[in-house]
Amino acid sequence: MHRRVVIVYVSLLVAACLALAFPLCGSIAARGTSDMALDRINDTARFAGLAEPGVLSGAEGALSGLVSELSVYEQVYGISAVVVDRDGTVVAASRPGLTLADLDPQGWPDSDEPLPGPVRSALAGNRTGVDGVVWPWQSGPLVVAEPIGTSGEVVGAAVTASPTGALRRATLGQWFLAWMVVTALMVAGIAVAGPLTRWILRPIADLDQATRAVSGGSLDTRVRTAAGPEELRRLGESFNQMADTITSMLESQRTFVAYAGHQVRNPLAALRLRVGGLARHLGDEGLREHGLALDEVDRLTRICDSLLTLAQAEDAEHSTVWEDARDVAEQRVGAWGPIAERAGAVLECAGAETAMVRCVEGTLDQALDALIDNALKFGGPGVRITVRVGEPEGVGDDARLDVHVLDDGPGLPDDQLAQATRPFWRDGGGGGSGLGLSIVVTLLELQGASLSLTPREPSGIDARLRLRPNGPV
Repeated sequence: MHRRVVIVYVSLLVAACLALAFPLCGSIAARGTSDMALDRINDTARFAGLAEPGVLSGAEGALSGLVSELSVYEQVYGISAVVVDRDGTVVAASRPGLTLADLDPQGWPDSDEPLPGPVRSALAGNRTGVDGVVWPWQSGPLVVAEPIGTSGEVVGAAVTASPTGALRRATLGQWFLAWMVVTALMVAGIAVAGPLTRWILRPIADLDQATRAVSGGSLDTRVRTAAGPEELRRLGESFNQMADTITSMLESQRTFVAYAGHQVRNPLAALRLRVGGLARHLGDEGLREHGLALDEVDRLTRICDSLLTLAQAEDAEHSTVWEDARDVAEQRVGAWGPIAERAGAVLECAGAETAMVRCVEGTLDQALDALIDNALKFGGPGVRITVRVGEPEGVGDDARLDVHVLDDGPGLPDDQLAQATRPFWRDGGGGGSGLGLSIVVTLLELQGASLSLTPREPSGIDARLRLRPNGPV
């Protein structure tokens, strides 16, 4: 974005400077031409006034003073001048033999005519102005013609042809200065493009960094709002308010979950003791139901432990320990064995004999509890559940260890498998809160692990826990 803003800024700057430079150069050339033309018109008008008596009388003696005047004028200023009668015949010139054709060595634009255009216009009684601008790349003279007449009758014309070399050089010099100024403005503008765009975009860069940090879990990150345009500062303030609101909401949720989990644990512990003490008062049939009740109390206790773990899921640090995934799997299979037996299911452990993994304490066994519980609950009578521990694979950051919980139950369609880890999702069959698998996902994220659910052939679900043997990443 910084590059695009710089490109747009520099393009507009160059366009603005060029839009200023070209009209300025045109104005300089037009002003120089106008000043020169005004001076020559005054001189030519004076020659026309001096020539009027001599042209009217036609006497050579009357024009001798005018010839001297014209000669001195050309010697001093280098400007050729002639006086013609009404027929276009030269009656006086600034040097001997000078004709109308000699005034412009390159020829008149309308040379096919018997008289040049400015002379014809003057003889028609029109005072000649300057129709165009003398540009530096032109080389012709500036020709001015003034009618000579009395009482409204034109009897001749005075014509001057001024060299434009000095005017063109002066115009080029002023153009050079103008372009130097414009170039300096462009260079200065381009030089400040980087700092200016960085100042403008700094709030956006800060907002981008803060957004990335918040999305990565650093909820205490905020945007600096002391620099940048006012609109972007307001945007940063709005982001900070949003982050404060989200942090407050999440903190309230965590507090509620932690409070609920903690407060329920103590009554559950007391209930466990009281229910356990009832065993001596029950017969054989009652002992079986008593065992089921104790299993449910233990399951509620594990759920409370999961809630407390979830409440701490956003803490900066978590204690990690080395665990043998095979030992954990065998312990959970053993713990769930009686429940599986009562449900008519087969629960077994297979795979690698040992598989060491460094993980957050208590997350692996709770994840296996949730997956085995789901398999037993929804697998149906006679379901076979296998907890298979894989061999570690890869090295370094690519190292992984897969633990599969496999069942041959009815399974779920692909679209439902993709949603099964979402909080409060249920397949419509009733039972459960829809939190079990989402809790597993959160627990695994504490150690950089993941859960994936895929169909198993010919039926059932393959729940894969992918762990990082080297610990949280």
